[in-house]
Amino acid sequence: MAKTITVLLADDHPIVRKGLKATIEDDETLSVVAEAADGETALNKIRELRPQIAILDIEMPGMNGLAVAREVKSQQLGTSIVFMTFHADEDLMRAAMEVGGRGYLLKGSETDEVAQAIHAVCAGRTYIGSTMASILFGQKSEVAGDMLSSNLQSLTPTEKKILRLIADGKSSKEIGEALGMSSAAVDMRLSRARQQLKKILAPSQNSADEMTV
Repeated sequence: MAKTITVLLADDHPIVRKGLKATIEDDETLSVVAEAADGETALNKIRELRPQIAILDIEMPGMNGLAVAREVKSQQLGTSIVFMTFHADEDLMRAAMEVGGRGYLLKGSETDEVAQAIHAVCAGRTYIGSTMASILFGQKSEVAGDMLSSNLQSLTPTEKKILRLIADGKSSKEIGEALGMSSAAVDMRLSRARQQLKKILAPSQNSADEMTV
């Protein structure tokens, strides 16, 4: 069995935490080691337990999720941050990445996507949920519009199709079947396309990182 990945959950709604914990622990390689209802408690538990992943709501009493992530980064605590929020806002997502976030999910995401995000971030990648990716492809903010257009123009038609199918929640296998290519071929094209997305979504992070959508 794979080594267990430790996770902290921070959200001020007990029902949300309960549902997330059940979803996460459906994956036998994941373990929720702590929960918090506010940012200060979350930061203290991260300092104490050093979980590999912290899933943070952005809006919490007292210290919000962005402030927690900023402290985790500045104190070099070694915990990777995945934000989970109701806010489908491109500027907020950019801010979340700038303070050290490595994942951004919208509440209401497919249950298996939470585990996917955790595994991707633990593997050193940045994860943007499929719903948020769909929004990014469907509209352009004033800040990112020109950059988005420029980077998308460098993608091939096949890469654009693959990214849109990924944004719709399709797996590499399903995309390969739809486009008449192998999963390996899909993944190869995704490797290049993800680098273009990374220029849009996380310009401040190391260019060697990989993004998963």
